[in-house]
Amino acid sequence: MNDDWPEQADGWELARHDRVESYRKRLANQVTVAATWDEGLGTGRVEAYVEPAGIGRTLSQSRKDFRDKEAFWTAAYSVVEMAANLPSLGQGHESPAELVLFGDVAGTVEAEPGSAGVPEAELTFTLADGRSVCLRLSDEQAFDLCRRIDRLEDHVWSEEREDDASEPLPETDAEVPDTSEIQSSPDTGHDVVSLLDTQFGVAEDHLLAHVDWSAVIVVGEPAVSSLIERSAELSAALGPRWYPTAVDRPGERWVVLRRALS
Repeated sequence: MNDDWPEQADGWELARHDRVESYRKRLANQVTVAATWDEGLGTGRVEAYVEPAGIGRTLSQSRKDFRDKEAFWTAAYSVVEMAANLPSLGQGHESPAELVLFGDVAGTVEAEPGSAGVPEAELTFTLADGRSVCLRLSDEQAFDLCRRIDRLEDHVWSEEREDDASEPLPETDAEVPDTSEIQSSPDTGHDVVSLLDTQFGVAEDHLLAHVDWSAVIVVGEPAVSSLIERSAELSAALGPRWYPTAVDRPGERWVVLRRALS
Protein backbone atom coordinates (compact mmCIF):
# COMPACT_ATOMS: atom_id res chain seq x y z
CA MET A 1 0.00 0.00 0.00
CA ASN A 2 1.26 3.52 -0.80
CA ASP A 3 -0.04 7.09 -0.98
CA ASP A 4 -1.34 6.60 -4.52
CA TRP A 5 -3.29 3.48 -3.45
CA PRO A 6 -4.31 4.26 0.14
CA GLU A 7 -7.04 1.63 0.62
CA GLN A 8 -7.48 -2.14 0.48
CA ALA A 9 -10.72 -3.78 -0.65
CA ASP A 10 -11.09 -7.57 -0.75
CA GLY A 11 -7.47 -8.09 -1.78
CA TRP A 12 -7.35 -5.17 -4.26
CA GLU A 13 -5.51 -1.88 -3.84
CA LEU A 14 -8.03 0.93 -4.14
CA ALA A 15 -7.80 4.62 -5.01
CA ARG A 16 -10.81 6.95 -5.25
CA HIS A 17 -10.95 10.08 -7.41
CA ASP A 18 -14.31 11.86 -7.21
CA ARG A 19 -16.78 9.11 -8.24
CA VAL A 20 -14.19 6.91 -9.96
CA GLU A 21 -12.94 3.81 -8.13
CA SER A 22 -9.61 2.44 -9.38
CA TYR A 23 -8.67 -1.08 -8.30
CA ARG A 24 -5.30 -2.77 -8.81
CA LYS A 25 -4.02 -6.26 -8.08
CA ARG A 26 -0.30 -6.92 -8.63
CA LEU A 27 0.61 -10.57 -9.09
CA ALA A 28 3.86 -12.38 -8.31
CA ASN A 29 4.53 -13.05 -12.02
CA GLN A 30 4.88 -9.29 -12.77
CA VAL A 31 1.35 -9.01 -14.19
CA THR A 32 -0.99 -6.28 -12.92
CA VAL A 33 -4.77 -6.41 -13.25
CA ALA A 34 -6.49 -3.01 -13.19
CA ALA A 35 -10.24 -2.49 -12.84
CA THR A 36 -11.84 0.98 -13.02
CA TRP A 37 -15.46 1.68 -12.11
CA ASP A 38 -17.05 5.09 -12.74
CA GLU A 39 -19.92 5.36 -10.27
CA GLY A 40 -21.21 8.52 -11.93
CA LEU A 41 -21.51 6.96 -15.40
CA GLY A 42 -22.21 3.45 -14.14
CA THR A 43 -19.50 1.97 -16.37
CA GLY A 44 -16.31 -0.03 -15.82
CA ARG A 45 -13.26 -1.36 -17.65
CA VAL A 46 -10.80 -4.17 -16.91
CA GLU A 47 -7.28 -4.75 -18.23
CA ALA A 48 -4.17 -6.82 -17.50
CA TYR A 49 -0.69 -5.58 -18.34
CA VAL A 50 2.98 -6.19 -17.62
CA GLU A 51 4.62 -3.57 -15.41
CA PRO A 52 5.46 -0.73 -15.69
CA ALA A 53 2.03 0.79 -16.34
CA GLY A 54 1.76 2.71 -19.62
CA ILE A 55 4.99 1.21 -20.94
CA GLY A 56 4.61 -2.53 -20.36
CA ARG A 57 2.75 -4.83 -22.71
CA THR A 58 -1.06 -5.00 -22.43
CA LEU A 59 -2.20 -8.64 -22.16
CA SER A 60 -5.97 -8.27 -22.00
CA GLN A 61 -8.42 -5.39 -22.16
CA SER A 62 -12.20 -5.15 -22.27
CA ARG A 63 -13.41 -4.11 -25.70
CA LYS A 64 -16.24 -2.00 -24.31
CA ASP A 65 -17.35 -0.58 -20.99
CA PHE A 66 -19.27 -2.80 -18.60
CA ARG A 67 -22.59 -1.27 -17.58
CA ASP A 68 -23.42 -3.82 -14.89
CA LYS A 69 -21.26 -3.92 -11.76
CA GLU A 70 -21.78 -7.64 -11.20
CA ALA A 71 -20.60 -8.39 -14.74
CA PHE A 72 -17.70 -5.98 -14.22
CA TRP A 73 -16.48 -7.88 -11.15
CA THR A 74 -17.05 -11.26 -12.80
CA ALA A 75 -14.77 -10.12 -15.64
CA ALA A 76 -12.19 -8.71 -13.21
CA TYR A 77 -11.87 -11.99 -11.29
CA SER A 78 -11.80 -13.98 -14.55
CA VAL A 79 -8.86 -11.86 -15.76
CA VAL A 80 -7.08 -12.35 -12.40
CA GLU A 81 -7.53 -16.11 -12.69
CA MET A 82 -6.17 -16.06 -16.25
CA ALA A 83 -3.23 -13.81 -15.38
CA ALA A 84 -2.26 -15.73 -12.23
CA ASN A 85 -1.65 -18.87 -14.30
CA LEU A 86 0.75 -17.17 -16.72
CA PRO A 87 4.53 -17.67 -16.39
CA SER A 88 6.59 -14.87 -14.91
CA LEU A 89 6.73 -12.01 -17.42
CA GLY A 90 9.41 -9.89 -15.77
CA GLN A 91 12.49 -9.08 -17.83
CA GLY A 92 14.80 -12.10 -17.99
CA HIS A 93 12.37 -14.40 -16.20
CA GLU A 94 10.25 -17.12 -17.83
CA SER A 95 9.62 -19.39 -14.84
CA PRO A 96 6.18 -19.81 -13.16
CA ALA A 97 5.29 -17.63 -10.20
CA GLU A 98 7.17 -18.46 -7.02
CA LEU A 99 5.65 -20.85 -4.49
CA VAL A 100 4.58 -18.51 -1.68
CA LEU A 101 3.54 -21.01 0.99
CA PHE A 102 4.63 -24.55 1.67
CA GLY A 103 4.37 -26.51 4.89
CA ASP A 104 2.53 -29.10 6.95
CA VAL A 105 -1.02 -28.37 8.07
CA ALA A 106 -1.51 -28.52 11.83
CA GLY A 107 -4.86 -29.93 12.90
CA THR A 108 -8.00 -29.97 10.78
CA VAL A 109 -9.13 -27.84 7.84
CA GLU A 110 -12.19 -25.68 8.43
CA ALA A 111 -14.67 -25.40 5.55
CA GLU A 112 -17.31 -22.65 5.69
CA PRO A 113 -19.65 -20.90 3.25
CA GLY A 114 -18.10 -17.79 1.71
CA SER A 115 -18.61 -14.31 3.13
CA ALA A 116 -18.73 -12.29 -0.11
CA GLY A 117 -22.42 -12.83 -0.84
CA VAL A 118 -22.02 -15.24 -3.78
CA PRO A 119 -21.92 -19.05 -3.91
CA GLU A 120 -18.42 -19.89 -2.71
CA ALA A 121 -16.47 -21.72 -0.01
CA GLU A 122 -13.72 -20.68 2.36
CA LEU A 123 -11.06 -23.12 3.57
CA THR A 124 -9.09 -22.09 6.65
CA PHE A 125 -6.14 -24.04 8.04
CA THR A 126 -3.11 -23.46 10.24
CA LEU A 127 0.42 -24.33 9.16
CA ALA A 128 2.84 -26.01 11.54
CA ASP A 129 4.78 -22.73 11.82
CA GLY A 130 1.71 -21.04 13.34
CA ARG A 131 0.49 -19.04 10.35
CA SER A 132 -3.18 -19.27 9.38
CA VAL A 133 -4.23 -19.39 5.73
CA CYS A 134 -7.69 -18.76 4.27
CA LEU A 135 -8.48 -19.79 0.69
CA ARG A 136 -11.62 -18.61 -1.10
CA LEU A 137 -12.94 -20.96 -3.79
CA SER A 138 -15.85 -20.65 -6.16
CA ASP A 139 -18.44 -23.45 -6.11
CA GLU A 140 -16.90 -24.85 -9.30
CA GLN A 141 -13.41 -24.87 -7.77
CA ALA A 142 -14.67 -26.46 -4.54
CA PHE A 143 -16.44 -29.18 -6.53
CA ASP A 144 -13.31 -29.82 -8.58
CA LEU A 145 -11.19 -29.95 -5.40
CA CYS A 146 -13.51 -32.56 -3.88
CA ARG A 147 -13.30 -34.69 -7.01
CA ARG A 148 -9.51 -34.50 -7.07
CA ILE A 149 -9.22 -35.39 -3.38
CA ASP A 150 -11.55 -38.33 -3.98
CA ARG A 151 -9.26 -39.56 -6.77
CA LEU A 152 -6.26 -39.08 -4.48
CA GLU A 153 -7.97 -41.22 -1.83
CA ASP A 154 -8.42 -43.96 -4.43
CA HIS A 155 -4.69 -43.80 -5.18
CA VAL A 156 -3.55 -43.72 -1.55
CA TRP A 157 -5.63 -46.70 -0.48
CA SER A 158 -5.42 -48.71 -3.71
CA GLU A 159 -2.54 -50.87 -2.43
CA GLU A 160 -4.43 -51.77 0.74
CA ARG A 161 -7.53 -52.63 -1.29
CA GLU A 162 -5.44 -54.87 -3.54
CA ASP A 163 -4.10 -56.68 -0.46
CA ASP A 164 -7.64 -57.18 0.84
CA ALA A 165 -8.79 -58.46 -2.53
CA SER A 166 -5.93 -60.99 -2.67
CA GLU A 167 -7.16 -62.75 0.47
CA PRO A 168 -9.39 -65.71 -0.56
CA LEU A 169 -12.92 -65.75 0.80
CA PRO A 170 -14.10 -68.90 2.56
CA GLU A 171 -16.28 -71.19 0.47
CA THR A 172 -19.92 -71.48 1.49
CA ASP A 173 -22.93 -73.41 0.29
CA ALA A 174 -25.39 -70.77 1.49
CA GLU A 175 -28.00 -69.71 -1.07
CA VAL A 176 -27.38 -66.26 -2.51
CA PRO A 177 -30.59 -64.23 -2.90
CA ASP A 178 -31.37 -62.53 -6.22
CA THR A 179 -30.73 -58.79 -5.73
CA SER A 180 -30.64 -57.79 -9.39
CA GLU A 181 -33.84 -55.72 -9.09
CA ILE A 182 -32.93 -54.07 -5.78
CA GLN A 183 -31.62 -50.51 -6.17
CA SER A 184 -30.06 -48.84 -3.13
CA SER A 185 -30.31 -45.11 -2.58
CA PRO A 186 -27.15 -42.99 -2.87
CA ASP A 187 -25.09 -42.51 0.26
CA THR A 188 -22.30 -40.04 -0.57
CA GLY A 189 -22.29 -36.96 -2.78
CA HIS A 190 -20.26 -38.90 -5.33
CA ASP A 191 -23.05 -41.52 -5.40
CA VAL A 192 -25.52 -38.73 -6.17
CA VAL A 193 -23.35 -37.47 -9.03
CA SER A 194 -23.17 -41.00 -10.45
CA LEU A 195 -26.94 -41.50 -10.13
CA LEU A 196 -27.70 -38.20 -11.90
CA ASP A 197 -25.48 -39.26 -14.78
CA THR A 198 -26.63 -42.87 -15.20
CA GLN A 199 -30.34 -42.55 -14.42
CA PHE A 200 -31.17 -38.98 -15.41
CA GLY A 201 -28.53 -38.10 -18.02
CA VAL A 202 -27.22 -35.07 -16.10
CA ALA A 203 -23.50 -34.65 -16.76
CA GLU A 204 -20.95 -33.10 -14.36
CA ASP A 205 -20.91 -29.90 -16.44
CA HIS A 206 -24.29 -29.04 -14.84
CA LEU A 207 -23.23 -29.80 -11.26
CA LEU A 208 -21.88 -27.79 -8.34
CA ALA A 209 -21.39 -29.02 -4.79
CA HIS A 210 -20.89 -27.61 -1.31
CA VAL A 211 -17.35 -28.17 -0.14
CA ASP A 212 -18.56 -30.58 2.58
CA TRP A 213 -20.85 -32.41 0.11
CA SER A 214 -23.95 -31.57 2.15
CA ALA A 215 -25.65 -30.54 -1.11
CA VAL A 216 -25.29 -31.10 -4.84
CA ILE A 217 -26.62 -28.31 -7.08
CA VAL A 218 -27.89 -28.77 -10.64
CA VAL A 219 -27.71 -25.65 -12.84
CA GLY A 220 -28.40 -24.90 -16.48
CA GLU A 221 -30.88 -26.13 -19.05
CA PRO A 222 -32.19 -28.59 -20.05
CA ALA A 223 -30.94 -30.43 -16.94
CA VAL A 224 -32.99 -28.37 -14.44
CA SER A 225 -36.30 -28.58 -16.36
CA SER A 226 -35.83 -32.30 -16.92
CA LEU A 227 -35.33 -33.00 -13.21
CA ILE A 228 -38.30 -30.83 -12.23
CA GLU A 229 -40.52 -32.77 -14.67
CA ARG A 230 -39.24 -36.04 -13.18
CA SER A 231 -39.39 -34.81 -9.59
CA ALA A 232 -41.31 -37.85 -8.28
CA GLU A 233 -38.83 -40.27 -9.85
CA LEU A 234 -35.92 -38.16 -8.57
CA SER A 235 -37.27 -38.13 -4.99
CA ALA A 236 -37.75 -41.91 -5.05
CA ALA A 237 -34.25 -42.49 -6.39
CA LEU A 238 -32.60 -40.21 -3.80
CA GLY A 239 -34.54 -41.12 -0.67
CA PRO A 240 -34.24 -41.54 2.18
CA ARG A 241 -30.73 -40.07 2.55
CA TRP A 242 -31.19 -37.17 0.09
CA TYR A 243 -34.09 -34.98 -1.02
CA PRO A 244 -34.53 -32.50 -3.91
CA THR A 245 -35.79 -28.89 -3.84
CA ALA A 246 -36.22 -26.27 -6.57
CA VAL A 247 -34.61 -22.88 -5.82
CA ASP A 248 -35.31 -19.65 -7.70
CA ARG A 249 -32.18 -17.60 -8.47
CA PRO A 250 -31.95 -14.27 -10.34
CA GLY A 251 -32.81 -15.15 -13.93
CA GLU A 252 -32.65 -18.93 -13.44
CA ARG A 253 -33.73 -21.93 -11.37
CA TRP A 254 -31.59 -24.50 -9.60
CA VAL A 255 -32.37 -27.99 -8.38
CA VAL A 256 -30.65 -28.50 -5.03
CA LEU A 257 -30.18 -32.03 -3.71
CA ARG A 258 -29.62 -31.89 0.03
CA ARG A 259 -28.46 -34.56 2.44
CA ALA A 260 -31.18 -35.44 4.95
CA LEU A 261 -30.31 -34.70 8.56
CA SER A 262 -29.85 -37.87 10.57
